[in-house]
Formats: sequence, structure tokens, C-alpha cells
Amino acid sequence: MTLRQNSPSERLIRERNSHVEQQKVMGTLPPRLQRLTELLDDLALDAMLITDEINVRYLSGFTGDSSILLVSSGGTTILSDGRYTAQIAEQCMGIDTQIRSSTQLLRDVVQEVLVGSGAKRVGIEADKVTLAEYQFLEAGCEGIQFVSTTAVVEKLRMIKDEFEIASTRKAVEIAEQVFMDLIPTLGSEQTERAIAHDLEHRMRLLGAEGCSFEPIVAAGPGGALPHYQPQNRTLANHASLLIDWGAKFEGYASDLTRTLHQQNVSDAFKRAYEGVLEAQLAAIELIKPGVPVREVDAAARAALARHGILDAFKHGLGHGTGLQIHESPRISPVSDEILAEGMIITVEPGVYYDGDFGIRIEDDVLVTDSGHEVLSSLPKGLDDCRFIL
Repeated sequence: MTLRQNSPSERLIRERNSHVEQQKVMGTLPPRLQRLTELLDDLALDAMLITDEINVRYLSGFTGDSSILLVSSGGTTILSDGRYTAQIAEQCMGIDTQIRSSTQLLRDVVQEVLVGSGAKRVGIEADKVTLAEYQFLEAGCEGIQFVSTTAVVEKLRMIKDEFEIASTRKAVEIAEQVFMDLIPTLGSEQTERAIAHDLEHRMRLLGAEGCSFEPIVAAGPGGALPHYQPQNRTLANHASLLIDWGAKFEGYASDLTRTLHQQNVSDAFKRAYEGVLEAQLAAIELIKPGVPVREVDAAARAALARHGILDAFKHGLGHGTGLQIHESPRISPVSDEILAEGMIITVEPGVYYDGDFGIRIEDDVLVTDSGHEVLSSLPKGLDDCRFIL
């Protein structure tokens, strides 16, 4: 395998940090917060309460926890506690701060700020708020109507800005380099679990915050379980090895899969591998702005059907990535999403044969203004993915 290095992403990250400093001086809102405030009129809302911690981070830049945003056209306030006073001052430019005292609960401060805001219609993230939390707010906020909203911020998160794209590129670059460094070290007595631990260790040494998710390292029949958990099973006597892994950099996730095989792998494996690879390439070829994601999914399924292996495909074709490993859009037959410039999605067809083997090939793909760019560059042909113990 030969690895093509991605172009450096540090420049864009430095530019983002410089822009952040400029915003602090100017007192302007971050662009993501600005986009949300512009949506409030369309949603017939005076303000929106952001309780999901990932959404708080996306909108404000705050990387801590136990904090909530109140967003309105008149201003934005982050509500938190004393542990994060300095961190909020550093990370949350152009945002007012309300710090609860040690004798208050966060929900008490939220109620207090809501009542004092003058807002009459306040959107809440309905799938992020518990019934008890909603009842507490409703009981203590007389005159405020709470409006159920779903996936408002998540839809904004689907379109990545330059910093998000640069961070994802770096996450992909780290994951690829680790994979290339790891393969020559594989031995017959190594266990799946040890390899998974080694992957994480190597990614952290290269600057990753950690794994995007718990790595899947599955020898032989373990690969037939799409969400397999590595065991103390050694590689000895197994002709195939599926590795699904990803790095996280500046909060952003990469997600890659390669299925390796030894020379003695069965003819059935080889035929299935060629079918999965054809399915992935056919799907990637369709990716461009304006294309329904279900058409991308359908292209992969059509290729698998031509090879007679469609029945062994047990999941959707892919998903968006970002601050979470699974984000919108979902690439599946039942998704109504349309591809748009700035989306980053995975394309990961796979086939699974219980007790025998599984094959999955996965890459991260950026939707560009005129088509797409495959961010990952690891070789994936059948001959490219042979390994020797």
C-alpha cells in the first residue's frame, strides 16, 4: 500500500484561530450563531434554548459541558458554572455569560434568564429535553410559550465550513498514516483487542484527541458482525481482517474501513470483495450537489445485486460526519436528504456472512461545488489489501 499525503490543513486552522481573535475584538457573533439567529423569524420564535452539548459547542465554540445557550436576535447568552468562567471567556467571543452560584442549579439560572429575556415564544430541542425538565421550565416561566423543534442546529451542522473541512482532512490524514504504520507490524499472535489499542495509541501520538469511536478489529468470522467488538482472538488461522477506525482532530471525526486478506482467502471472498468495491465506486461517482442521497444508496445496491450479494448488505450506505461520528444526512433508501456543497459523508457498502467473513470498504467524501472529493486515499483494490503474517 502507498499513501498519498493530504495537503496540510494547519494553515486553515491558524486562519480560523486568527478570525476568532478578530471577532473578540469586534464583538461580532460567530457565523454559525448568526445563521441560527436568522432562522428565528422563519420559525416564528423570539429565542431558542440550546441544551444539547454538541450543539452548544458547534454554535459557540465552547468545549466544556454542563452549559446551555439562549439564542435570540437581541443577543446570545451562555449559562454555565464557575468551573468554566475562564474557559468561556477564552472560547466564546461575542456571547454574554451567566454563571450560576454554588447554591443554584443550572435549571434555576435558565428559568431566571428566560423570564428576564422578554421572549414570548421560545424554541426547545424537543428530542434533547426530558419531560421533567420541560415541566419545570413551563411551571416557572409564566407567559412564555415553549415551541417544540427538531434538528434545527443539526441541519446547519450538515454543511461544513472551511475550518470543519480542514479539521476533518487532518483527522483522515492521521487515521491513514496510523493504518499504514500498523499493517507491517501485524503478527499471527496479535489479538484483535491489542491491535485496537495500538491504533488508538498511534493516533494520539500523531496529534489526535483520540478515536472517533471504538475501533472495530475483526478477524475472520468476526467481520460478519457489522458492530463487532474486538476480542482476545488472535489473527492466526484467519484469512481476512476487517478494520474500521477513525481519528478525532479539533473535535472532528474521520471514519474509514479496510478489509485485508491473506493469500489463502476463499474464491467466495474474492468475488464478494470485487462486488463491494464496485458498489462503493458506483455510489461515489454519483455524489454531487442536488443528488438525492437515496439515489447514491441505490447505485451501490444495484452493483451488489449484479454480483448476487445484495442480500448480505445489512445497513445503510453511509452517514454524515462532524463533531459526532454519525450525523445527518443518512445515506439510505428511506432518506429524503439532498446532497449539498460542504457535506462530508461516508460511503461504506458491506456484505456479511455469518460464521465466515465480512467485507466493508469505507471512505470519507466531501461534496464540492461541482462534484465530490474523496478525502481518504488508502488503496482499496483486492490486490492492494493483501497482508502476510
